[in-house]
Amino acid sequence: MIDVLIVDDEPLARAGLQLLLAGDRDVRNVTEAQNGREAISRLTTAPPDLVLLDIQLPGIDGFGVVEQVGAERMPAVVFITAHDRYAVQAFELAALDYLLKPVTAPRFARALARAKAQLAQRAAAAATTQLHNLLASVASPARALRRIAVRDGDATTFVEVDAIDWIGAAENYVELHVGPACHLVHVTLTTFEKSLDPARFVRVHRSAIVQVDRIRALAGAQHGEYVITLTTGATLRSGRTYHDAVKALATNPFDRSSPR
Repeated sequence: MIDVLIVDDEPLARAGLQLLLAGDRDVRNVTEAQNGREAISRLTTAPPDLVLLDIQLPGIDGFGVVEQVGAERMPAVVFITAHDRYAVQAFELAALDYLLKPVTAPRFARALARAKAQLAQRAAAAATTQLHNLLASVASPARALRRIAVRDGDATTFVEVDAIDWIGAAENYVELHVGPACHLVHVTLTTFEKSLDPARFVRVHRSAIVQVDRIRALAGAQHGEYVITLTTGATLRSGRTYHDAVKALATNPFDRSSPR
């Protein structure tokens, strides 16, 4: 079963595509957008399996929609337009197919069949990848990082993960705060987080991870945030997104009252 998004500024064109989709048993849900901004919103909040995308839209055109959403995040795309001069550019953007208006039933049926075949292929590939990853994780379970080599010019310093107080993000680097020292490592915070023991390290902000044993005190702040004081005296402020994770740290199993 597939979900389809129709993007066209012409009501009659959208109605025509709805009719062509209506008789297909594999189509589960059909939604519409009448301009580029609506299309971007739907594609980023509730991505369909297939988008029938008119190229000539007011404001942001069909190509602009792909550019803003990101070609790698787009579902299967069938471009629709009244002019064939856009064909080359459409296929350069990895379009599944290209339909000229007025769209005929036989031509539309071929495009839809091609879309279904590609979606089935994608699903099979995704399932295979998921299975391989599962088998790999069972065969070689991930181990938490114990120490990391930090390069500084020609010298290499080995930092014990147990010694890290907190970790901060610095664009495509992380800062390892160990007492008064700060070591820079070329890796993103999200990637580095995956190598840490989740029982010992907690992410408290989109740009900060703290070692739980280094937290000395928590104080409630505005908007569901916390001020975190470490044993070193350093203070950090948690993000609202991580409220529950930080709140859990303040839970006393012997006290039925919950922190705010």
